[in-house]
Amino acid sequence: MKDREYRQMELRVNSEEDKNYMVEGYASTFESYVLFEEDGIKYSERIEPTAFDEADMTDVVFRIDHEGPVYARTSAGTVNLWVDEHGLGQKTDLSKTQRARELFDEIEAGNYPKMSFAFRVADDEYDKETHTRIIKRIAKVFDVSPVSFPANPTTELSVSTRDYFNGVIEAEKAERLEAEKREIQKKKIRILMEV
Repeated sequence: MKDREYRQMELRVNSEEDKNYMVEGYASTFESYVLFEEDGIKYSERIEPTAFDEADMTDVVFRIDHEGPVYARTSAGTVNLWVDEHGLGQKTDLSKTQRARELFDEIEAGNYPKMSFAFRVADDEYDKETHTRIIKRIAKVFDVSPVSFPANPTTELSVSTRDYFNGVIEAEKAERLEAEKREIQKKKIRILMEV
C-alpha cells in the first residue's frame, strides 16, 4: 500500500540449547538515522519515543519481506510487542506450524539477519536545519518481518518515504531559488539607486 513505510533492524534467535523457536529483536529504535544523501545534504529520520503511544498494534503479523504467508500474529498470541526506552521490540513464537519452524531454521541459518516493520504515520514534522523528518505519531503497525535484503537507507527507500523527502527537497530548492531571486532584485535596486 502506498502509505505504508518500512524500516530494518537486527533479528536474533535463542541459543541452540534453548531452541524453543522464539525470535526477538527491535523493529524500530528511537535513534536518528540517515536515509539518503542528495546534493551533499544528508536527509535523516527519527522516531519520537512517544510515537507508538496511540498506535494500533492490535493485529500485527510476522511474515517475510512484508509479503506472503503469515507465520505468527499478535491476535493469535504468537507475536508479543513492547515499547521501551530503546524502541519497538518484538518476540515471536515460530513453534506453532511446520512452515513457521522452517522459517525459524532460515533465520537461525543467517538467511534473514535483519528485521523491518511496516507502518503508517499519523503525525510528523520536518526540521529544515537538520534535514530530519521527525515521526511524532504512528497510526498503525502492520507487520514485523525478517527481510532477505534489508533496505539500506542511503540507497533504497520505500515509495512513500522517498515521496515525502522528494517533496521536502523540491520545497527547499524552491525556497533557495526564491531567495536568490530576491537577492538579485535587491542588487538591481541598489544599482539603480546609485545611478
